[in-house]
Amino acid sequence: MKRLKTLLIVSLALCFAGVILYSADQIQGIQADYDEEAEVHALLMRFSPNYVQQPAKTHEAEHEAGHTLTTEQTADADEAIVNQSVADLQKEYLCAIGWLTVPNTKIDYPFAQYCDNSHYLYYDINGKKAAAGTIFVDCRCGKNFTSQNTILYGHHMKNGSMFGTLKYFGNKAFFDENRYATICLANATLTLEFFAYMIVNPDTEREIFNVELNDTYFDYVRQNARRYRDVGLTGGDMVVTLSTCAYEFDDARMALLARVILSVN
Repeated sequence: MKRLKTLLIVSLALCFAGVILYSADQIQGIQADYDEEAEVHALLMRFSPNYVQQPAKTHEAEHEAGHTLTTEQTADADEAIVNQSVADLQKEYLCAIGWLTVPNTKIDYPFAQYCDNSHYLYYDINGKKAAAGTIFVDCRCGKNFTSQNTILYGHHMKNGSMFGTLKYFGNKAFFDENRYATICLANATLTLEFFAYMIVNPDTEREIFNVELNDTYFDYVRQNARRYRDVGLTGGDMVVTLSTCAYEFDDARMALLARVILSVN
């Protein structure tokens, strides 16, 4: 009996030790993924546009000056290089599109586009397998933001990298105080003005993730957004949607919506 008890204690101890070792191995693996993403990001920062954002004009003033981005403007955009660092980025990484910076978050990354929407979930911009993936533009969207709704996806990393800090906008004070972000393309600088933060379920995500927006889009957003501000949107405005996973329920998606302003460099 005593021997059996001893064997049981030893077996339990071995099981416990195995769990500890497995957990430690998992933690080390996760940390290695974080370290790898940080290393790649540090190397990419040499392409950061270092753009100093200027206060945006009011919606009415932008319309008067013709600075709100429209499909016609993007189609006829001047191809002259205005962000040399992004042009250099594109030379080194052929699928690179531009650079996204969201102040007061960790979002300060290049983004790319592939022929499908799965590749950059698993690979970094170098084409190397990576848990953090790459921030990327929906393959249905025009490369130069010519779609009415340009959608960017990124992983919700637990250490806050990639789109892990997008959740900050769920906080009312943060949403109210952080209104603008910047996208730098090789030939243009775009100001994003955030107007809505949403948690989307699979049954309604089509309303938000359509490339071309229907007549009910803005009403739907206004009625269902967790956070919303009236920026005087019209049917002619173009939208950028930043999206990542949310964990409030199965297959939940987080979406931060912005209208696009073409900045003058």
